Amino acid sequence: MTKIFSWAFIGVVALCFIFFTSIIALITDWWWFSEVGFTEVFIKSLSTKIVLGLTVGLLAAAFLLTNFLVAMRSKIPWMLAIPEALIGQALSLNNHIVKKVGIVACLFVALLIGLVAASSWQDVLKFFAATPFGQTDPLFGKDISFYVFSLPVYSLGLGLIRTLILLSLIVSAIIYILRGSLDLSVLFGKFNLNSLSEKLGGPPIKVVKHSGTDPAARLHIGILLSFFLVTVATSTYFSLYNLLTAQSGPVFGAAFTDANVMIPIIKISVFTYGLAAIGALFYGVSGNISPLVGTISLTVVMGLISGIIPGVFQKLVVAPNELTRETPFIKYNIEATRKAYGLDRIEEREIAADKPITNADIVANNLTIKNVRLWDRAPLLSTFSQIQEIRTYYEFASVDNDRYTIDGEVRQIMLSPRELASESLPNKAWINERLTFTHGYGVAAGPVNQVTPEGLPVLFVKDLPPKSEVKELAVTRPEIYYGEILNDYVITKTKSKEFDYPKGEENVYTTYAGKGGVELNSLVRRFLYAFRFGSLKMLLSGDITSESRILYNRNVKERVATIAPFLTYDRDPYLVIAEGKLYWIIDAYTSTDRYPYSQPLPLNGSKVNYIRSSVKAVVDAYDGATTFYQADPDDPIIKTYANMFPNTFRPLSDLPKSLVPHLRYPEDIFSLQTAIYTIYHMDDPQIFYNKEDQWEIPAIAVEGEQQAEGRVPVMTPRHMIMKLPGEKKEEYILMLPFTPRAKDNLSAWMVARNDGQQYGKLVVYRFPKDKLVFGPKQVIGRINQDAEVSRQISLWDQRGSAVIQGSLLAIPIEESLLYVRPLYLKADAGKIPELKRVIVAYENKIAMEETLEAGLARLFGAGTGQQTKPASVIIPTDNLSKQAAETYDAAIRAQRDGDWGRYGEEIRKLGEILNKLRP
Repeated sequence: MTKIFSWAFIGVVALCFIFFTSIIALITDWWWFSEVGFTEVFIKSLSTKIVLGLTVGLLAAAFLLTNFLVAMRSKIPWMLAIPEALIGQALSLNNHIVKKVGIVACLFVALLIGLVAASSWQDVLKFFAATPFGQTDPLFGKDISFYVFSLPVYSLGLGLIRTLILLSLIVSAIIYILRGSLDLSVLFGKFNLNSLSEKLGGPPIKVVKHSGTDPAARLHIGILLSFFLVTVATSTYFSLYNLLTAQSGPVFGAAFTDANVMIPIIKISVFTYGLAAIGALFYGVSGNISPLVGTISLTVVMGLISGIIPGVFQKLVVAPNELTRETPFIKYNIEATRKAYGLDRIEEREIAADKPITNADIVANNLTIKNVRLWDRAPLLSTFSQIQEIRTYYEFASVDNDRYTIDGEVRQIMLSPRELASESLPNKAWINERLTFTHGYGVAAGPVNQVTPEGLPVLFVKDLPPKSEVKELAVTRPEIYYGEILNDYVITKTKSKEFDYPKGEENVYTTYAGKGGVELNSLVRRFLYAFRFGSLKMLLSGDITSESRILYNRNVKERVATIAPFLTYDRDPYLVIAEGKLYWIIDAYTSTDRYPYSQPLPLNGSKVNYIRSSVKAVVDAYDGATTFYQADPDDPIIKTYANMFPNTFRPLSDLPKSLVPHLRYPEDIFSLQTAIYTIYHMDDPQIFYNKEDQWEIPAIAVEGEQQAEGRVPVMTPRHMIMKLPGEKKEEYILMLPFTPRAKDNLSAWMVARNDGQQYGKLVVYRFPKDKLVFGPKQVIGRINQDAEVSRQISLWDQRGSAVIQGSLLAIPIEESLLYVRPLYLKADAGKIPELKRVIVAYENKIAMEETLEAGLARLFGAGTGQQTKPASVIIPTDNLSKQAAETYDAAIRAQRDGDWGRYGEEIRKLGEILNKLRP
């Protein structure tokens, strides 16, 4: 007994040593999940993996070992006759060694199978927590939940069972054959294998026969073979349902040939496999192999039939009259796809497009005009980097678009967080990287359409510490410990001062006051984290105290994905200022690729054919507090996840009131919906089959955007503030236009509404087919052909500057579209793009002016610029005086340098500023 315990102890120690790294990761993960408040996810996922892996592994081990030991029970010695040309003598195997090797192999295979089962823990949990969709497929009448939640588990279980049985069958058969306990001469005789072997010069290995087939061995092989054929029959039966999640006809899902040929063939195949299983069992009991050979031959014939008959049927019966035959299945595909992508809830409206835009319309849509987005993300990000990063270790990684109510009026704001880029620190010592420089600081924010006289963005929030010109954007907690930049761990509340922000020649320091991070309140914790992050300094540093906290998983996308890996996340988290604090909002999706008859599309490297925007994740940028809000109470998949983890998701009604006005329809799902709608707006099967009215998203080259494989990228959705046709007030929308396939005129445009009770509603505005409405490509063509525009761009390009043509904006005004395109100028020696001109296009008219208001006034009348408050320049008089002095000094410097081109430009700017100073 003592020896057994000793060996057990040694085994445990050995396992701990082998899995030491995994054990440390497990313990530190437990501490981290405890800190973020999601231990439920950690415990349930881990326990499910352990229980599933152990249960399946033990069952697999028991099954494999039982069959192996049963096959090894014979007392007949191992006897193999090897041809003299190879070895010249009989070979005897050691029964004891073979048994040990076999047991180890069985345990190893069982371990692998257990790990495979454990990796499918999500599917198993969803199977037990499944919520019905309340929708059935049109062919078999099964609820959609069967395909999404049940079928994957059935397939997994059958696959593992079939693998176990097949391995046991092969190993047992080899053992019996090598021992001479299984005489296959009868089988060889059936297939005349002996004569074939003799023609080849004899078998390379000949088993020494003893006394024919052992009945026990034959029964064992017969039972295993019967079980294997039963699993094959069951898998073949479930392949019926896979027809609905694959494509063989003109649309995704089972088609006419599948329904009328493949389904009967599959059912007959199931029957033949069942007969073969009976034949195998009969062979095991009686030794008569003829029924088994006959039924297996029948299954082979059915396999040949299933590979030939459907193709012949498709060509001879279906193809000559395909539309008539496939019409019901096209209807199934259209209906399923529209439901799966939420397109069945789209409201379609017709636009007459016969009323021209007038000056009165511009005035009536003043708020829309004031929020036209003249700053593209790329040039604005470059400008922020030049004028607001302030130090090399700060970085603006992205620009987020949102709306804020400022002085009682909704305004569209571009906002970018100033994050810490630790790789850019001038001194990358461990203390600097981990203890001192721990966080970013503040934001740069401004309206989307305002510019200074120098062509730079007007900033409502800027500098360090952040100064806000409007109270609604005031930031009282500007530290950013959690953001989009990939940062490694940092340790706060140490004896080392934390750098807060630079102030003149000195620096301002702080001490972290948040609750984020895991407390390093013991030597054990410091040791385990030091090992996890490979840093001995963490263990030896005297700056770390019992109050210190280690912050990691600080990238907000990685943070939410670590907590809830079963969700799919939008590519663009966005920052929100609310009550003086900074919050990240990340949209999360539920999706599947197993929705019957629904057309799949690619999303983040995988394919989906059902998707819902079901979760809003909110992360506090200061202390990392993370909350998941259930945004779609009707989605069966998020209901299933809520059943799995009842304490993880909170109702959307619990979202802080200050964040509710900043919820927006996510771009990734809108891009999928618009892409699929280009085809699935056609609900008539004949029109759909002929693709008579297929749309496409306009493809327009934009400077700064990469073109993959020479292809011009399609337009991306744009957030904007506008008054929808037929509505009474402006709202925040996400919008994208459509053009007919291979044509450039406008067909329609889709919007996703974002405000209040209208949130999430999709509306499509269709233009009449008998009227030409210029599309984006046509407008760009007309702009490029305009003499004034071409001349100005050529003039700028000749002066050592680069002209950047911004994105073309489609601005709905009443029932028509107004197009706006900003032009940026960037000097070859500098990196700061300046907004220099705004091109406005409507029907056949084009205007290029310094401001949007001037362009509108030129197209629709001089009163336009006066009746709308100029949104391009809002600068106090004292600022103008300061700018005049700076511009004058710049002109004098240019004069001294002999740069007369720059001198003339500065004098022109000075004149503009002086005009604004006149009463």
